[in-house]
Amino acid sequence: MKKIFLITAFLFIATASQAQVYKFITSSFSVSERTGKNTWTKWSKPQDASIVVSVDPKKNRIVIYSQEIQLYQIMNYQPTVENEKSITNGFVCSDEDGQQFTISIITRKDQGNRKQLYLNQKDVMIVYNMRNYK
Repeated sequence: MKKIFLITAFLFIATASQAQVYKFITSSFSVSERTGKNTWTKWSKPQDASIVVSVDPKKNRIVIYSQEIQLYQIMNYQPTVENEKSITNGFVCSDEDGQQFTISIITRKDQGNRKQLYLNQKDVMIVYNMRNYK
């Protein structure tokens, strides 16, 4: 019985320790707003922003620590898409109102592995330029 308990405890600890929290720091952001059924404004001029972003697969959430904290629940993990120019990790998320939308983290291989976070909501899109947080 002790052996079963120890093995179960070890497996639980090993599984729990595998989920890693990924942290990023933003350098700027831009916004585009919906103007019609399928039309959007041009991206706004990038604005400086030093904001911490946390992606926590264990808790299934993405948190953007801006002036007003943005907490998004990850509902579904999309397959990673990779090509010669970029690597895209997508997430179907919901906000505090339960509205579902897509968040994507894109690594631009053709731009020195620059990372961008895209929030694609119903009437607004926001892109954050970011790098790994140390």
